[in-house]
Formats: sequence, structure tokens, C-alpha cells
Amino acid sequence: MAKMYGKGKTATESEEQQKLRWQVELEFVQCLANPNYLNFLAQRGYFKDQAFINYLKYLQYWKEPEYAKYLMYPMCLYFLDLLQYEHFRREIVNSQCCKFIDDQAILQWQHYTRKRIKMLNAVNGNVNSQLNSTTGSNLDLMDGTQQQSGQLTGQQQATQQQGAQATNALGGSVAGNMQNGTVSSVGGGGGGGTTPQNQMVGQPGQQSQQQQLNGNSSNSSIVPNQSNTGAAMMQKI
Repeated sequence: MAKMYGKGKTATESEEQQKLRWQVELEFVQCLANPNYLNFLAQRGYFKDQAFINYLKYLQYWKEPEYAKYLMYPMCLYFLDLLQYEHFRREIVNSQCCKFIDDQAILQWQHYTRKRIKMLNAVNGNVNSQLNSTTGSNLDLMDGTQQQSGQLTGQQQATQQQGAQATNALGGSVAGNMQNGTVSSVGGGGGGGTTPQNQMVGQPGQQSQQQQLNGNSSNSSIVPNQSNTGAAMMQKI
């Protein structure tokens, strides 16, 4: 709380005196925002007094944030800086110069709100445009990523389908080869690709006829042998 009472305090001041001095300095600094008051001080010769000039230098501590937050008219700090220059202190004595400054200050206060709104809108527009551009780029990136993932998924599915087809084809060829191997082993080199078992099961009549033909052929071969033997014996006799 001691800083609140201003700078340059002496040990002889009580707390109440420090509060009063802080209030007086606060009121005086804010009065500097009025150009007509500055013209009044200049005409009274205050700006020619070196002690008063030193007092204006001392009051610059109000520009510090911890003190400036108590000011209701921040324009006073701008005039406080101008009063540090001898040229301004000499020119403010002129009434025309004072009137010009006063008119410019009034115009500033009249159009300050509108200028402030335009400036805020411009800043907000730039921020929104940046956000929109950033959002759009992020969406494009997400879309590209999704497309790439979809393409990869499609490629994986195609690869799986090709693998399944290849597996089915290989299984079918293996099964066909196994069937063909079984038939050849069962047939034992017989012609026509039909098995003897099928012939025996499916054609019993043909099997009996073949057996009869085989028997007849064997009998026929035996009979001529017997006749030949009998003839030879007859000739010997």
C-alpha cells in the first residue's frame, strides 16, 4: 500500500498525508488532459518556473501500470510527455494552438468508438479468416487421409480375394490330381480309364460270358491235342 501514495515520500509524512498527496497528484495529472487548462498554466507563467518543470518530471511515475490503472483520462499521459519539451510549453501559450488541440481532442473522443469498432472488426475478421483457412486445410488433410486409408483397405481386400481365389484353385487342382491318381492306381494300367471293379459290379453278364468264352477256348485247345495223341497211337498199332 505504500507505493499507492506516490513516489518521493518523506519520513515526516503520516499515512493520512500520503493519501492526501496521492489524491492531489492524481487529480492534477488528469487535469493535464484539458488543453484549456494547459493554456491557463502557460499564461500564468508556471511553465517558466524550474521547480514546476521538475514537478512535471516527477509526475511521470503515473505512466507505470500500477499507477496508470487509476486514471480515468489516459490522454493526460500524452500531454504530460509533451510538457517535458520546452517548445510545447512555449507554444501552448498561444490561444489558437490551444483551440486547435482542443478541437482535435474532441474529434478523437467523438470518433473513438467508431474507430475502435472498425479496428476490432478488422482484427476479428483476420482472426476468423485465419481460423477458416486453418480449418479448411485440416479438413482437406483429413479427407486425403481418409481417401488413402480407403484405397489401402480396398487394396487389402483385393489382395485377400486374390489369395482366396489362388487357394481355392490350388485346392481344386490338388483334389483333381488326387482323384486322377486314385483312378490310375486302381485301374492298374487298364485302358479306357474304367476300373475292373466297375466292370465286375456294373456288368456281371459280360463277366460270365467272358468266363464261358475262356472255358470254351481252353476246351477247344485241349480237344485237338487229344485227337492228335490218339492218331499217333493208332499209327503205332
